[in-house]
Amino acid sequence: MKSPPIKIFNLIDLKIIKSEIIRNATEVAQDAAIKAEKLELMNLDKNLFINAARSVKPLQKQVARIPKVLPKKIKTIQHKCDEKIVFQDPVSDDFDVSSLLDTDDILGFRRPGIDIDVTKKLRVGNWAIQRQLDLHGLRTDQARETVSDFIRDSYRQGIRCIRIIHGKGLGSPGKTPILKTKVHSWLVQTKEVLAFVQAKPADGGAGALIVLLMTARSVN
Repeated sequence: MKSPPIKIFNLIDLKIIKSEIIRNATEVAQDAAIKAEKLELMNLDKNLFINAARSVKPLQKQVARIPKVLPKKIKTIQHKCDEKIVFQDPVSDDFDVSSLLDTDDILGFRRPGIDIDVTKKLRVGNWAIQRQLDLHGLRTDQARETVSDFIRDSYRQGIRCIRIIHGKGLGSPGKTPILKTKVHSWLVQTKEVLAFVQAKPADGGAGALIVLLMTARSVN
């Protein structure tokens, strides 16, 4: 259905109609320009994404493989950790060893499972003394730490027989051999010690001990 013709009565009406037509045409042109600009921007973003995605490669699946045999280095570290735990076993000053010592003739100690011949051979010098430690002048806490370090170092170096000089205690209050008793206690609580006996007179007698250490484990 056609719109009714516009009636123009004078020049003023004509100018108004012309202005309205120009305004409508301008709005239509602006809307078209905005839509075209939006479309162009969308196409630009799409092209940028496509170009960027071309250089992307899919990740390949990687299956974790568990080695059947632990590497040599890991085994070595684990062994050192186990060894460290052994040496950190605490020793107590209050541990009573009187029932564990052989005091019939010459004082001695052997760990369960160690043949009695071991202490006999230790007394007669079957093993040559390879290192010795003198504890004279040390306080109890210093002596305990020093003995622990000395045994640790000797064990690691593969040394089997050592001498520890603790003194006879003649200079102690009441002439009680306090340090001597404590050394006995520390050695009994130390796993690396297999046996010990009182030294022969020529090696210190009642003021020293001859100690047999276990064989150091080889590192794989």
